[in-house]
Amino acid sequence: MLDWQPHTGRRLVLACIAGIIAAVLLVGGAQLVLLGGSPYYVLAGLLIAVSAYFCFRGDWRGIWTYGALLLITLAWALWEGGGNFWALQARLFAPLVLGIWVAWPIIRQLGRSRLFAGGALLVMLPVFTLVYVNRTERVDVATLPAVATTGDWPVYGHDQGGSRFSDLTQINTANVAQLKPAWEYQTGVDRSELGFEVTPLMVNDSLYLCTSNNVIIALAPETGQQKWRFDPKVDSPPLAACRGVAYYEVPQSAGAKTACHKRIIFATTDARLMAVDSETGRLCAAFGANGTVDLKSGMGEIKSGYYYVSSAPTIIRGRVILGGWVRDNQELGEPSGVIRAFDATTGAFSWAWDMDHPDNPNEPTAGQTYSRGTANSWAPMSADENLGMVYVPTGNATPDYWGGSRSPGSEKYSSAVVALDAETGRVRWAFQTTHHDLWDYDVASQPTLVDLDLNGRKVPALIQATKRAELFVLDRRTGKPLVPVQERPVPQGAAAGDWTAPTQPFSTGDFSLDKIILSEAQMWGATPLDQLWCRIKFREARYDGPMTPPGLKPTITYPSYSGGVNWGSVSIDPVRQLMVVNWIRVANYTRLFTREEANRRGVSATADGHVTVDALLPQGGTPFAAQTAAFLSPLNIPCTQPPFGMIAAFDLGTNKMIWKRTLGTTADSGPFYTASHVPLPMGVPNMGGSLLTRAGLIFIGATQERKIRAFQSATGKLLWTYELPRSGHATPMTYLSRKNGRQYVVIAAGGNVAMGSPSGNYIVAFALPNNGSEK
Repeated sequence: MLDWQPHTGRRLVLACIAGIIAAVLLVGGAQLVLLGGSPYYVLAGLLIAVSAYFCFRGDWRGIWTYGALLLITLAWALWEGGGNFWALQARLFAPLVLGIWVAWPIIRQLGRSRLFAGGALLVMLPVFTLVYVNRTERVDVATLPAVATTGDWPVYGHDQGGSRFSDLTQINTANVAQLKPAWEYQTGVDRSELGFEVTPLMVNDSLYLCTSNNVIIALAPETGQQKWRFDPKVDSPPLAACRGVAYYEVPQSAGAKTACHKRIIFATTDARLMAVDSETGRLCAAFGANGTVDLKSGMGEIKSGYYYVSSAPTIIRGRVILGGWVRDNQELGEPSGVIRAFDATTGAFSWAWDMDHPDNPNEPTAGQTYSRGTANSWAPMSADENLGMVYVPTGNATPDYWGGSRSPGSEKYSSAVVALDAETGRVRWAFQTTHHDLWDYDVASQPTLVDLDLNGRKVPALIQATKRAELFVLDRRTGKPLVPVQERPVPQGAAAGDWTAPTQPFSTGDFSLDKIILSEAQMWGATPLDQLWCRIKFREARYDGPMTPPGLKPTITYPSYSGGVNWGSVSIDPVRQLMVVNWIRVANYTRLFTREEANRRGVSATADGHVTVDALLPQGGTPFAAQTAAFLSPLNIPCTQPPFGMIAAFDLGTNKMIWKRTLGTTADSGPFYTASHVPLPMGVPNMGGSLLTRAGLIFIGATQERKIRAFQSATGKLLWTYELPRSGHATPMTYLSRKNGRQYVVIAAGGNVAMGSPSGNYIVAFALPNNGSEK
C-alpha cells in the first residue's frame, strides 16, 4: 500500500470525480450497447469504478487498474482510429490527464529530471500536431511574369465568370509577409445575424459596397475615406445579407452624355431594384420610377422577411438579371423563385423565367402572379457575353424536407444550374445536382467559368461547386459533363406522401471532395464523455450513407445544409489552370414531426418568417414540420471527427488535387461557443470564398477564427496571417490604386452569429510599405 494517508481529502475528491465519470460511462455505455454500439465504454466505466474504490482506500491496485484501462484504451483507439491524430486525441487525451492524477503518488517519486522530461514531451505534442496535421501534399507551379492590367475589380467575382482571380503581382510570395493594415472603415451598420458578407467593387477610382440593410457606400481606395453614402431606408430582417452591387456604364450616343452615365445598381431587402449615380450617390431619375423598380410586382403576397435579393445583380447585354432569396420551410405557396431581367438603362421589364411557365416570358396579367412556391435562386449568377447566356444556380422549392407537392417545374429545375438566354430568358440547358432535394442542398455557389485546355483545344467550361461537396465540370455551351458524372443508387424510404429519387449524380475522381461514409467510430468529442453522447445519438438516428432521406426517426445528413461548399464558391487561376476550393465537414441532425405534434407545440409560419418555438420549421400545408441543426455535442462541438474545414487546390489540366490542408484553428472557438485561445489546427467551419492572384497567392478569411490568411497557391504553404477585428465571412478582393501605385487587399470583417462569431461592420485594407519595393 502506498503512502497516501496524508492526502485523504485529495483521495476523496479523486474517488468522487472518478466515480461520477464511471457512472456516466456505465449508464451511457449500456445504452450504446443496447443500440448495437461499442462495448468499450461499459468496460471503461467498470475499470474506472474499481480504480476509484482502490484509490479512495489508498491501495496501489487503484493505479494498476487504471493502468490496465489505459492499455486497453490505447489498443482500442489504435484499432478504431488507426493513425488519425484527432481520433486518438478524443480517445486518449482525457484518460491520460485523469491518469496523471491517479498515478500522482508514483509520479512525485520520480524526481525533478523525470518530471521535466515528461513535461517536455507534453509540450512537444502540440508542436507535433501543428506540423503533422498541417502538412500538405504539393507540386510546383511556375511563377508567371507580370502583365498590364487596370487593377480594378469591376464585378462581384472580378469578372462575369466569377473567377475571383486578379492579374496583380505587386504583392507576391516574396513580400506578402510584410502586408500591414493600410486603412480601416466601419459602416456603422451592425444588425444582421449573417454578418457582413460584401465583396466591394473597385472601379471609377472608388470602392463601392453595401451593408446588410442596403446602405450603399463609396470609399476612397487609398484611405478608406467615405465619398458618399446612400440610404434607401430599409427595415431589413435579421437574416438580411447584401453580398455585393453591380456597376454599369450606359452606352453613349455620339455627342450626347446620358445623365447618371456611370451607375451602381443593387437590390434591397424590401424588394426594390435601384440605381444611383456612381459619382454622387444620387438616385438615377430615369431608371424605373425615380431610380426604383418595384420587385414585388407580379409576386402576390409577400410577408415581411420572406423574399429579397441577397446577391449582386448580374448584368449582361444591357440587362440586369436577378432572382431572390425566399425564406425556407415556412409554408407551401411562398413567393415565386422567378428570374427576371430589366433594362440596365431604363429599368424597364425585359423578360421573366418562371419555371412552371417557361414559355411565357411576360409579366403576369392583372390578378395573376408568377408561380408561387417554385425553386428560387439566391446565390450569385455568372454570365458569358459571347455565348449570350446567364448561368443561374437554383435552390430548392420550399419546404426543403418534404417534397410531396412540388410542381413539375421545381422538380426539373431545383438544386440545379440553369443556362438562360440573356436576351429572351429561354432555357438553353440545365444540369440538376440533386434530384428531388429533401436535404436543403441549394446550389449556393456562383457557377465559375473558365476556358480549359483539353486535348490541345480550348473548351468553354463551367465548374459548379455544391453543398454536397461534389464539383461538377460542364461544357458551358451545352451543360454536358466534361468530367464524368455517375448516377448512383441512394437510400430510399421518404416520409408518407413523399418519394425519393432512386439515384443521385456524383462527380468522379478528386472532384468528389468528401467520400467519407460516417460510422459510429467516426463520432468525435473533446472527451470520451461527449464522444459517447455523439455515438448514442448516431446509433439512435438513421444513417444509410449520403442522401439518407429525413423521416420521423432522426436522420443524419453529411455534408450538412451549410456545405460542402456554400456561397463562397471556388476561385480559378485561368493561366495556371489552377482551382482553389474551401469546404465544410460537418453533419446535420434532422427529424420530421407530425402536423398534430407541431400544432400541439404551437408551431406555425409567422408574419416575419421567423420561428422561435422549439426551433421547429413549420412547413405549413404539409403533413410534417421539421427540426434540423448541426450535429453537435452538448459542448457545442461537432460530433463528426475533425478536420471541420479544409482548403485544397486542383490542377484543371489533370483533374487532380495537388494539395490540401486544414483551414483555420480553434483559437477563436471552443466548447459552448467560447474562444479557447488555443490554436489547434483542426480546421474549423468556414463561410466565404477565396481570392487568387497571378503572383501565386491565395487570400482567404472565411473561418470562425478572426484571421485572414495568404497561402502559396502552388504548394499550400501558409505565408501570412493577420488578426481581424471580427471573423471575415466574406470573399476578399484586390485592386491597384492609380494615384499611388499601391496594391491593396480588402476584406469585410463582420462575423456571423450562426457560426458563433460576434457581428461587426469593418472593412479592412492591407498593403505593402514603400509601394511594395521591400523584399
